[in-house]
Amino acid sequence: MSENRALQRANILANHILRSPPLPSSLSLAREVCLQYSPPELNESYGFDVKEMRRLLDGHNTEDRDWLYGLMMQSNLFNRKERGGKIFVSPDYNQTMEQQREITMKRIWYLLEKGVYRGWLTGSGPEAELKKLALLEVCGIYDHSLSIKLGVHFFLWGNAVKFFGTKRHHEKWLKNTEDYIVKGCFAMTELGHGSNVRGIETVTTYDPRTGEFVINTPCESAQKYWIGGAAKHATHTIVFSQLNINGTNQGVHAFIAQIRDEDGTICPNIRVADCGHKIGLNGVDNGRIWFDNLRIPRENLLNSVADVSPDGEYVSAIKDPDQRFGAFMAPLTSGRVTIASSAIYSAKVGLAIALRYSLSRRAFSLTANGPEVLLLDYPSHQRRLLPLLAKTYAMSFAANDLKMIYVKRTPETNKAIHVVSSGLKAVLTWHNMHTLQECREAVGGQGVKTENLVGQLKGEFDVQTTFEGDNNVLMQQVSKALFAEYVSCKKRNKPFRGLGLEHMNSSRPVLPTQLSSSTLRCSQFQKNVFCLRERDLLERFTSEVAQLQGRRESRVLFPRES
Repeated sequence: MSENRALQRANILANHILRSPPLPSSLSLAREVCLQYSPPELNESYGFDVKEMRRLLDGHNTEDRDWLYGLMMQSNLFNRKERGGKIFVSPDYNQTMEQQREITMKRIWYLLEKGVYRGWLTGSGPEAELKKLALLEVCGIYDHSLSIKLGVHFFLWGNAVKFFGTKRHHEKWLKNTEDYIVKGCFAMTELGHGSNVRGIETVTTYDPRTGEFVINTPCESAQKYWIGGAAKHATHTIVFSQLNINGTNQGVHAFIAQIRDEDGTICPNIRVADCGHKIGLNGVDNGRIWFDNLRIPRENLLNSVADVSPDGEYVSAIKDPDQRFGAFMAPLTSGRVTIASSAIYSAKVGLAIALRYSLSRRAFSLTANGPEVLLLDYPSHQRRLLPLLAKTYAMSFAANDLKMIYVKRTPETNKAIHVVSSGLKAVLTWHNMHTLQECREAVGGQGVKTENLVGQLKGEFDVQTTFEGDNNVLMQQVSKALFAEYVSCKKRNKPFRGLGLEHMNSSRPVLPTQLSSSTLRCSQFQKNVFCLRERDLLERFTSEVAQLQGRRESRVLFPRES
C-alpha cells in the first residue's frame, strides 16, 4: 500500500516537472504590470444585508457602540489616522510600558469626560447592564489594556462594592467610583494561590478596643500578585482575606482598604511593587501588595453576607461555611461573562484581517503567464479559515445568550450562570487563541508586524486562558456540576432540571442508519448527536467513579469551587 502511494506521488512530481515551461536561454528583466492590491469590499458585492448581519452578531446596543466608535475617531488620543478616505484608530504597541500605561489612563479620562461610564454602577436593570457590556466590548475591540483597566475598576472593584457591600458602602463609594474620584483595584490573587481562593493566606483580625480590622501578609506567598491597577494608579483595593475572630477562622471575606493618597503616595503599612513588563497588556499596571498591620475601620468589611459587631461577634445568616463562600463568589460571574465576550471579538478582529488579506493577496498561477490566484481561492486556505469563521459565528451567538442570561439573573439561576460562564469562558478563550495563531500564519510575514495586530493580539489576549480562573480548572468545575446533578437525580429518581440536562428525561435519541447530506445538516440531528455524547460521557464517568469507590481508591477528581 505504501509503495503504491510512493509511486503515485513520484508520478505526480514527474509530470509536474516535465510540464514546466523551459527556462529561456537568456534571462532579462522586463517591466511588468504590478499586482494591484485593494480592499475586497471595493470590488465585491454582498449577498446579504451587512447591517443586519452586524446587528445579529453584536446582538444589542448597536447605536451605543457606534456612538463610542465615533468618540474614539474624534480624538488623537486614539492614534487617529486617515487612509484612503477612511478614518482608522489603533493603539501604538511600540510604545514603552510606561507610555502605554500613561496613554491608557488619558483615554480613560477622555471617555469619562464624554459621559461613557454614566450609570455603569449607579444604574440598574438589564438595559443598563447591556449598555455597559456593549461599551466595554467596544473598548476591548480598540485595545485590550483599555478594557481590562476599566474592567478591574468597574466590574471587579465596583461590583464587589455593589454586590458584597450594603447601603453604607453604596452611598460612600459607588458614585465616587463611577466618577473616578476613587480608583479601585481587586486584591484576590496571591503569589501562592490563584484558582484556590479558599487557600489564600492573607489574614485579617478584629481589634474590639479600637473597632478596627487589622490586615497582615504573614508570608511571602501571601503577597497579592498580578493586581491590575496596583502598581501605579489605584487609590483603593478590595482585599480578600481569611477572617480570624477570637482564634476561629471564619473563611474568606472582602474588605476595603486605601493603598494610596490622592496625590499617589503609598499609604503607611502598605508595600507595593511593580510586576513589570508582560507579553501583552502593558497598558495595565499590574502590581504586588503587602500589608503590615494595616488598620481599617470596622465599616470597611463588605457585609452583605456576614458582619462583625462592634464588640467582635461574628454574625451571618448563612451558617454553612461552604454556602457562605459560594455567596461571596457568586457576584464575580461578571468577569467571566465579559472575558468570554471579549475573546470572541478578538477572534473576529483576527479573522477579519486574515480574510481581507486572503481576498487581496495572490500567489502562484494555474497556467504559464496566467494571473496569480487569490489565497482564499485555494481549498487549503479555505479549510484553515472558514471553519474558524463559522465557529466564531456560533460562539458569538453563545456569548450573546450568556450576556442575556447574566443580566436577567435571579438568585435561583446563580448556580447555572456560574457553570455556563465557566464553560464558555474556557471554550471561547481557547478558541480565540487557536484562531489568532491560525490567522497569524495565514497572513504570512505581515502577521509579524505589530501594526497589523494579529500577532500582537496573541500576546494581548493570551492571559484570558488563566485569569478569572484557569481554563482547565473551570472546565473541571463544569464537569463537577454536571456529575453531581446526574448522580443526585439518578439516586433520588428525580427528573433533571437545569444545566441543560433536561434532554435526559426523554428516551435516548435514535440516529438514522443512513446518513445523508440533508440529515447531517439538520439541526435536530446535530442536537441529538450532542445529547447522546453528553449522556454517554456522564454514564461512563459515573460508572468509572463507582468502580474506584468500590475498590476504596482515593482519586482527586475535581477542585473545590474557587
